[in-house]
Amino acid sequence: MSQQRQPGIPHPRLPLPEGEEDLAAFQNWLEEAIPTVGALGITHMGQANGALTWQLALTPSLNDKGTGFGGALAAQTTLQGWCWVTLWLRQQGRAQDVVVAEANQRFLAPVTSDYRIICTPSHPDGASQLAAKLSERGKGSIELTHRLYCGDSLCLEATGRYAVLPNT
Repeated sequence: MSQQRQPGIPHPRLPLPEGEEDLAAFQNWLEEAIPTVGALGITHMGQANGALTWQLALTPSLNDKGTGFGGALAAQTTLQGWCWVTLWLRQQGRAQDVVVAEANQRFLAPVTSDYRIICTPSHPDGASQLAAKLSERGKGSIELTHRLYCGDSLCLEATGRYAVLPNT
């Protein structure tokens, strides 16, 4: 059993992977580092072709109408973007802090069943631009797009800008 987190005390970083990232181990670490993550209903994380995809159960995020609570969905997309950048950095062999700088959501349809969120860079060259900024200045940012689907229906589209802080 892990110790309860305390305000003002950073959680230890997960060691950088030697090879491919173990997303189940990353999710376990994430649930310890950010206690609310365990209540978000993430049932699976996957990575392919520059995208981070989460499968989520609706039940933990129900609102009073029996559909997805907008605040929970916004929190999930924001956290997913943080994870995308953190995992990308880890693949580059970099251990740097990531923060959300800006987040926006457009709610297009009610979320009525278990769902998936797909996170990708908003611009095709976003990751290479971030790599260049990190190489030049040790810091940078990237804009990501999140699309939440119930089956084939797009229910939410969000964007976020995530900043990579310089090592101090």
